[in-house]
Amino acid sequence: MDKRNALRAGAVTAAATLMMLMSSPAMAVTRDDGDNPGSGLSVAQTLGLFVLAPLVLFAIIAGLVMLPSLGKGKKK
Repeated sequence: MDKRNALRAGAVTAAATLMMLMSSPAMAVTRDDGDNPGSGLSVAQTLGLFVLAPLVLFAIIAGLVMLPSLGKGKKK
């Protein structure tokens, strides 16, 4: 029974992979009505948005989570 399940899982994985590879991004080239893309981001804006901002948010949330335990001293 385990071989049958493994074979079935392999077939599903192979089919899904083939479907993903065969799907074409041809429609991405066609512009839609009302599509008005803005200017691209600079390298500094991209790094700030996708690297710096998440790190700052992580630090703020981690600090707020640790704040209650930092305020408590060890009681004897």
